[in-house]
Amino acid sequence: MHAGRDDLTALGVHALPIDLSTTNPLPDIEVGGGSYEAIATGGHPTEGGNVYARLWNPTVARFERALAALEGAEDSVAFGTGMAAFSATLLAALNQGRGRHVVAVRPIYGGTDHLLASGLLGAETTYCAPDEVGDALRDDTCLVVMETPCNPTLELVDIAAVVAAAGDVPVMVDNTFATPVLQNPLAHGAALVLHSATKYLGGHGDAMGGVVASNTAWAEAIRPVRAITGGLLHPLGAYLLHRGLPTLALRVRAQQATAGELATRLLDHPAVARVHYPGLPGADPRGILGGQLRGPGAMLTVELAGGYAAAERFIGGLQLFTHAVSLGGVDSLVQHPASLTHRPVAPDARPGAGVVRLSIGLEAGVDLWRDLQAALAQASAT
Repeated sequence: MHAGRDDLTALGVHALPIDLSTTNPLPDIEVGGGSYEAIATGGHPTEGGNVYARLWNPTVARFERALAALEGAEDSVAFGTGMAAFSATLLAALNQGRGRHVVAVRPIYGGTDHLLASGLLGAETTYCAPDEVGDALRDDTCLVVMETPCNPTLELVDIAAVVAAAGDVPVMVDNTFATPVLQNPLAHGAALVLHSATKYLGGHGDAMGGVVASNTAWAEAIRPVRAITGGLLHPLGAYLLHRGLPTLALRVRAQQATAGELATRLLDHPAVARVHYPGLPGADPRGILGGQLRGPGAMLTVELAGGYAAAERFIGGLQLFTHAVSLGGVDSLVQHPASLTHRPVAPDARPGAGVVRLSIGLEAGVDLWRDLQAALAQASAT
C-alpha cells in the first residue's frame, strides 16, 4: 500500500504524481554533468539532476522502489515491456565477462524461448529440464533462465535446487505468474527476478511494462543498457502499474480462489483430458506449494480430449472469456498457446494442439463455470 510513496508527503500530494517532462532544467553545469555520469553508468541522479527522460524519470523510479520492496530486492529497473526487460538483462549478463552461453529451463514463456533460440543478441543457449541444469553448464555460462510456475503448463520448479545446481552462475526467475504476493525468488537464492508488469502488477490490461528486481550491482549493470537502448518505461505506464500494486494481493487471492474451484470442476468433465493447476492433487510432487510458492495462483491450463479441433470449438464457444493473449487482468482471458504465444518455440517443446490456457479474472465463479460448461459442450460436438 505504501511502497514507493515515501516522497509524497514532502511533495504535498496524496495520489501518485505523473512527471511527463522529456527534459529537465539543471541548476548548473557541474550538477548536470555529474548527474549524467551517474545515471549513464548505472547509478541514481543527484538532486536536481534528472537530466533527460531516456535516462531517468521520477514516476518510473517510484514504481521501481515499490516493486523492489515487494520482492525484497535492493533495487529494480523498469522497462517499456517485459521482453525489453529480459533483453537488457541478457545483454548485461553477456557483458559480465563470463562468456556468452545461457542455460534455459523449459518450459518458459514463448517470447523468451524465441529470443534465446534466435541468437539475436549473441547468446548461445542450451535448453534443459530443471534437473539437468548442472549437466548443461559450461565454463562460459553467464546466466540460467527459468520460470515458475511454468508457462503454459504450470509445472513448479524448485528455485533453490536450480540455484544450487547453477553454482556461481546467476539465476534469473520469471515471476510473472506467481507475482510477489505468492513467491519471492530472491529469498531462494535467485540473483534476478523478472516481471512482465503488463500482467498482474498492472492488472487492468491498460498498461504495458517490464521490470527486473535484483541487488544493486546487477541494477547498475542493467540500467546503462536501458539508457543506451532507450527502453525506459513511459511515466504514464509507470503511474498505472504503480497504481495497480495496492490492490495486487486482493486481486490475486480472489482470482486464485475462483481458479481453484474451476480447476476442480474441470477435472471431471468428459471433454477434458487433463487439467494443469498447481493446487490439484498430485500436481506438486516436490512439495513446493506452501513453501516457496505461497498459493497456486490464478492461471490454469486445460488439455481437451479432442485435440486442436476441440480447442477451436471450445474457444469459439466462450462468451465471458475474451480470446486474447496476455493474462493477469481483472477479466478472464483464453488463448491457444501453440498458435500464439508459443508458436515460435521449437516443435518438440511446443504445447500440444489441444492445450488451452485460461487466465481467471474477477468475474463470479458461477458465471465463469456456466460459460465453460457451454463451451465444453460445443467442444464435444461432432
